[in-house]
Amino acid sequence: MRIRSMATAVLAATALTAPLLAASPAAAARHQGGLHLGYIQYDSPGRDSSSRTSVNGEWVNIHNNTRSSIQLKGYKLKDNTGYTYTFGSYRIGAGKTVKVRTGKGTNRAGTVYWGRGWHVWNNTSDKARLIKPSGSQLDSCAWTTRDNGYKNCH
Repeated sequence: MRIRSMATAVLAATALTAPLLAASPAAAARHQGGLHLGYIQYDSPGRDSSSRTSVNGEWVNIHNNTRSSIQLKGYKLKDNTGYTYTFGSYRIGAGKTVKVRTGKGTNRAGTVYWGRGWHVWNNTSDKARLIKPSGSQLDSCAWTTRDNGYKNCH
C-alpha cells in the first residue's frame, strides 16, 4: 500500500512539473538561424559625448549562424531615423560575429567602424534593421528604455 501511495505521489508531482519544464526552453530567447542581429549596445556606458570612446560604446553585433562564410558587401544597417551603414567588402565566417561600432576606428577582423562623430541609436526607443543588398529586410530588433541600454536580439 505504501509503495502504491508513493508511486501515485511521484506521478502527480511529475504531471504538475512537466509542463513547467517544457515551458522553460520556450520562454528563453531562441538563437536565430542564418545571418541576423545579435546583441545591441544602444546606450553607450556613461554620459553621451562626442568622444571616440563614448560613440564607439554603441555597437551592433551581426551573427552568421550558418555553416558558410557570407560576403556582406552591400548589406545595410539602418535605424528608425534613416541613418545607414553600408558594408564594404567584408566576409563574415561561419559561426562568427562582426561588431559594427558607431564611431571611428580601423576596421579589423570581427569589428568594423561606421565612422560617425555622434551616436546613432536612440536610447529611449529605436529599431535596428539589417537590409540585404537587394533592399529586402533580413532582420530587425527594437528596444525601449525598459531594456537597460542593451538588447539581446537572438
